[in-house]
Formats: sequence, structure tokens, C-alpha cells
Amino acid sequence: MKNAIIGSTAIGCVVLLVIFLSPQARAQTASQAPDLQQLKDKLQQLDEEVQELKQQIGAAESAKATGMPSAAPYSAQATQTVPAEAEDTEKKASIDFYGFVMLDSGYDFKQVDPNWFDVVRPTKLPSFKDEFGGDGNVYAGVRQTRFGVKSSTPTRFGDLNTRFEFELFGTGVDAGQTTFRLRHAYGELGKVGAGQTWSPFMDIDVFPNSVEYWGPNGMVFFRNVQIRYTPVNSDHTRIAIALERPGASADQGVYAGRIELQGVKPRFNWPDLSGHVRSMHDWGYVQVAGIVRKIGWVDTNNDAFHLGGSAIGWGVNVSSNLKLGKKDVAKLQVVYGEGIENYMNDAPVDIGIKNNFSNPVTPIKGIALPVLGVVSFIDHNWSDRFTSTIGYSLVNIDNSNAQTPSDYHQGHYALTNLLYHPIPRVTIGGEFEFGRRVNFTDGFNTNDYRMQFSFKYDWDKGFTFGTK
Repeated sequence: MKNAIIGSTAIGCVVLLVIFLSPQARAQTASQAPDLQQLKDKLQQLDEEVQELKQQIGAAESAKATGMPSAAPYSAQATQTVPAEAEDTEKKASIDFYGFVMLDSGYDFKQVDPNWFDVVRPTKLPSFKDEFGGDGNVYAGVRQTRFGVKSSTPTRFGDLNTRFEFELFGTGVDAGQTTFRLRHAYGELGKVGAGQTWSPFMDIDVFPNSVEYWGPNGMVFFRNVQIRYTPVNSDHTRIAIALERPGASADQGVYAGRIELQGVKPRFNWPDLSGHVRSMHDWGYVQVAGIVRKIGWVDTNNDAFHLGGSAIGWGVNVSSNLKLGKKDVAKLQVVYGEGIENYMNDAPVDIGIKNNFSNPVTPIKGIALPVLGVVSFIDHNWSDRFTSTIGYSLVNIDNSNAQTPSDYHQGHYALTNLLYHPIPRVTIGGEFEFGRRVNFTDGFNTNDYRMQFSFKYDWDKGFTFGTK
């Protein structure tokens, strides 16, 4: 390219000189003297352009050697500084609409709380014989159906990412209903984000490839309102820290209904502090997460007892995905802590009642209940169209001595399935699911078995556009 430019310019100069020095040209110069000056001016202009092209070629070769982008062709504006905002407008923004329609249907061979008819939650299994009527129930619903919008906009501070997502699975006061339920309402600019999304204490990648909605009971699973800072987010390492909205639940145990406890109110004067570090490799990843939280309660009664207090909740969660060859992925997690049941996928209360009879002013007190959670699943790809999952999960609570004998102590969860994908966006399959509840001290336990058949139809439509 360089030789072609210089060569063509030189040829042009030679041609001009030949013309200028030819007899005809010399004959014309006597009568057309002004043309001689014009030719000289043009020759000087061409020489300046040649020197300018040489400088640009040298700069391009120097930039290539250093790995930096080459400069733009010279112009009067090239020496001016381009504002960062102007650079950002050259990048592309995107918006993505996504979701799926899903039908869950099946047969429950045992019984479960009717508000949780389409999921396996050991905490919602009967705490005594026939608590929820007779065994055997057919169920069907579309409560997993989901809709979401994601966007990404480049700025001088980094990408501005947002996410809004909801589904139709009612919980809380809407338990058992097919109704709007917010999942994510979260925005992030560069390293700082705020809104509702996955807690850094959890690892969503541990969730198995199943069609049962609720998932492993021993998994940390919580979407929480938070302010998050992600100082490191590379292909190999991710570090995230968040201040999360506090909250907890308590069990009054054998003293439930006592008037002395009616005036005890919760108090949360500190946010929960959570974070994780993830290390990613060719064989998978390992994530270590932690949380610390203060749970308080205030006695508003004017009597002889002082039943207020507080407890420190804490937890450590170690999780991983391990690639076992080309077709299998092991999804593993172990979590242990005290007063973190609120962050677990299916665990009861954070605070339990403990007898303290040696103190007549505070005869009972609240303590943070220890909890152990385990997740162990394997996702297997038979082919491009068939997949399976098999695995087991556990929750174990160390109950306090003033909890009732029928309180939840231990839960087991297991499943296996065969899923068919006629096209990538369609999933059809059957799944066998198992749940087990074990009470605290009354000796009662119960099992649940069910077969579920699901049909899932995904959709996704994205758009890219300039930010001007």
C-alpha cells in the first residue's frame, strides 16, 4: 500500500516534469507564463501530500508494532480531543425481551399443603397424620410462566445494565394463586448495582436442570433488595459484596400464644452484609460465599419480664460446578450457619425459643438456629435432544429445647427426569420427585412421591441500536 501510494505520486510528478520540459511546453511558457507558477504550486502541493502520506504510513506501522489502534486519517479535527460521550454514541445498545410459557401437571401420590400443590417443599408436608386430607391428588397449573426485559447501554462509566422480570407463582399472602410475582428489578452501572436480584450469598448455577419449580431444599436461594459492589468481574475471577435488606422469622415454640410474648416486636437496625468470591477454570468453578446479619427483637410490654434481645446470624456457603467429561456436570453445594434460614430455599424459622429458667427476669430467650444444607446433582446430556438430571438435597435444623415436638427438624428432597427438546426452545418431559419431612421429637415423619409432566415453550427477541 505504502509503495503504491508513493509510486503513483512519483509517476505523477515525473509526468508533470516531462510535460513541463518538453519543447511544446517551453514554447507555451513564453505566451502563458502564469501557467508555470500554477504548475510549481501544484508540484509543491503534491510534494506536501507525499510527505503527509509518509508520516501516516510511519504512524500506522508504529501502532501495529505496539498493538495500539492506528490513528484516523489526518484532518483539521484529528488533533482535537474527542469527548467520551461522543465515543459512547458509536457503540451499540441492546434490549432483550424474553420468557416462556410453561404447563406443569402431574399426580401427587401423598399429600401436601394445598397452597403448595405443584411443588415439593418438605416444610409444607404434613406435621401429623392426614393434616391435609387423604392421599392422591391430580394437579395442573401455569404458574411458572415468565416474562422479562433486559437492557444494556454503553456509557463512559461502563455498561448500564437493567433487568425486570416477573412470573405467575404466588407466594406469601398470594400462596397457591396464579398471580403476578416480581423476580428481578435491578440496575447496574459499571461496578455498582441496586435493586432486587440474587443475593451474593447464593449460587444460582447450582440449580439442577429440572422442571419442578421450587428446587433443592438445601440450596441457598433468595432474591433480595440490595446495593451491590463488584470490584472484580473477569473471565477467571468474580468478587461481589452487598448490603441487603434484613428480615427474619421466629418460632415462639411451646410458649406460642402467651400474653407476655404478644408485645415482642422485631427490630432490624443493620443491613445484612453478604459477598462471594468465584474462581473459574476449564474444569468448572468454585465459589465461596459468606453472610453476617443482626436479628433483633424488642419487648414493648410493661411487666416484670425482659424478653427483648438480639442474635448474630452468619453463614458460609461453598458451591461448585464440575465438568465430568463432555456430557455431565456435577452441581454441588454445602452451606452451614446460624440464623440464615431466611436465605434457604426451604427452611423454617431463623430464631427459636430456648429455656433460661435460671434468670427469673428473662426466663426464655431467642437463639439463632443452626442449619446445614447440602445439594448434590448431576446433569447429563444423552444427546442434543435428550437430557436427564438426578440428585439429592438435605436440610437439617438444630432445634432449640423450647420448640414444639412437631416442629420441623429435617427435610429430604430428590428427583430424576428425562427431558426431550424437539427444538432448542421447547422442553417436554417427565420427572419423578420425592420429599420427606422429619419432626423434632414426636417421632412423626412423612414421605411424598409424585410424577410431574411439563411443557415449556421459550421465546427471546433482541434488538440493538445506536445510543444517539
